[in-house]
Amino acid sequence: MSSQEFVLSSLHLAPSASSIPYYPRARTCIFRGMWAELVAHRLNPAELNEKAYESEMLTMTTDARMEKLNEIIASANENNEIDGAHQKKYVSGGGGPVEAVFWAKDSRTQWRIKGKAFVVGNDIEDENAAGAKLARDEIQKGMRVVETDKICKWSWARELTAHFGNLSPSMRGTFKNPIPGSPITCPIEDKRLWLGQDVYDLNDSVARENFCTIVIKPEEVEQLSLTGPKTARRWKYSYVGAGTNDIGNWKTEELWP
Repeated sequence: MSSQEFVLSSLHLAPSASSIPYYPRARTCIFRGMWAELVAHRLNPAELNEKAYESEMLTMTTDARMEKLNEIIASANENNEIDGAHQKKYVSGGGGPVEAVFWAKDSRTQWRIKGKAFVVGNDIEDENAAGAKLARDEIQKGMRVVETDKICKWSWARELTAHFGNLSPSMRGTFKNPIPGSPITCPIEDKRLWLGQDVYDLNDSVARENFCTIVIKPEEVEQLSLTGPKTARRWKYSYVGAGTNDIGNWKTEELWP
């Protein structure tokens, strides 16, 4: 596709007085490739993992202070809330339902990808973080081994840093912006935060605390081809899991468009 933009929808917890538990939130995001298969930019200074895995899990980068992170974590929690410890200290976790929609203009094809989203943050290798363990375990299930001898050297933290390094210095600097969505009239308590910064240090403590990667684990994909009134076609691909006879562990069904 000529454009890497897509629309991501998540569930936002409605106010207690509302008649519905959630309402949808949608925003335009940038597709950053498949998890464990990062295509490194030529100027990416980060150390890269050797190719040990492949996957069909989409990635995007985001700021840990944004609402989408809370939505992904809270909508996966049966209590519909984020515990204080997670909110203050931990980043990784999730499992909430999301839908990603791509429009491939050149081929006139719409792709709708439904699944669960997991957050990979700077605590992803913390053995004491329950959210990090959840994210690792669930994402790992979608990672297929391609080079067995390279597994022992593969690192979650290195993969996350590689995603950070794949961004331009100015884009890395956005993770040192004032808190996204906060009123501009409120004073900024952290004087390290302001607009328009460039970050060259891949271990910048402020930027890395706020930087994370979201991994979307697909469960259902719909392909809608809108090439013409008489030629339109639609398919649904449903993930059926490992150990089945379906090619690639996906079941294909053609639908009326």
